[in-house]
Amino acid sequence: MNLADIGLIGLAVMGENLALNMESRGFTVAVFNRTTTKMDDFIGGRGLGQKFIGARSLQELTANLRKPRRLLLMVKAGRPVDEYIDQLVPLLEPGDIIIDGGNSHFSDTIRRHKTLASRGLLFIGTGVSGGEEGALKGPSLMPGGAPEAWPHVKDIFQQICAKVDDGTPCCEWIGNDGAGHFVKMVHNGIEYGDMQLIGEAYQMLSQALGLQPPEMQQIFQQWNEGELDSYLIQITADILAKTDPQTGRPLVDVILDTAGQKGTGKWTSVAALDLGVPAPTIAEAVFARCMSALKEERVAAAPSLPGPRAQFRGARPAFVETLRRALYAAKICSYAQGFALLAAAAHEYQWDLH
Repeated sequence: MNLADIGLIGLAVMGENLALNMESRGFTVAVFNRTTTKMDDFIGGRGLGQKFIGARSLQELTANLRKPRRLLLMVKAGRPVDEYIDQLVPLLEPGDIIIDGGNSHFSDTIRRHKTLASRGLLFIGTGVSGGEEGALKGPSLMPGGAPEAWPHVKDIFQQICAKVDDGTPCCEWIGNDGAGHFVKMVHNGIEYGDMQLIGEAYQMLSQALGLQPPEMQQIFQQWNEGELDSYLIQITADILAKTDPQTGRPLVDVILDTAGQKGTGKWTSVAALDLGVPAPTIAEAVFARCMSALKEERVAAAPSLPGPRAQFRGARPAFVETLRRALYAAKICSYAQGFALLAAAAHEYQWDLH
């Protein structure tokens, strides 16, 4: 009987893509989904003819895994993770490994690690960064938890993750219990700050200089060729180049100006307050998203609060260069705040962060 190298629970897009990623690297993957038709569709669709084993129950899933069993949960954070763990524990043996690949709060990961350790099971909470495309082509992975589990998952994780130019994998063991999910949380918090700063730079170019999206697209594209080179700057340039096919207007002008959030930015800000670490860039980015969500209030207030009508007088190239430098400096501040928070957490929770 051929056994799978790893089992995956949860076949939403992230789960499917990670499963396909692992299979493409030569691993056999057993998959399970609460709605079994979803599993059937995957086995008969995107996974057709590949090294997948479909399981219609958790018992069947665990029976089809090599020992020590490795089980990756790709389900919604919170209660679903605990519910699956409760169902899996009776089916596992000491030394088996449960991996939570969702955006769980690090305190939940600490709790789960302790509970499972008391039963002889190993737990990993890993951050998965890169979204749906990253999950398929190579994410950045931030595993933490039981150190004894790392040798059993290292090969899989470092084969499926993204690589830097010299081939170094974008995955290394972060630290004990909740360290991996804490680092992922702060990673997201820094990204909140980064996106808010880009939004404010866009506002200065648009409202202070009066530039149109095609002009701003050229500026962001130029910025991406220097010190500001990053994925977020690149996709900003890409978005500014797009036109809405229905209206013919720049896409950025017809997108609803309301930002959502999944909670990791707020968690980062709360952690900073708890640990006494100043993280104003990240916190203000969260508040800006909260403000953007108050769409009805903003619309009602707009007639009474029209805002200034700036007319720029001066050298535009010099202003754009000053703005570029300000954005670069502010991004450094956002990263510095995140790293200060990581240092404080490492001391508080006795993590040897790698």
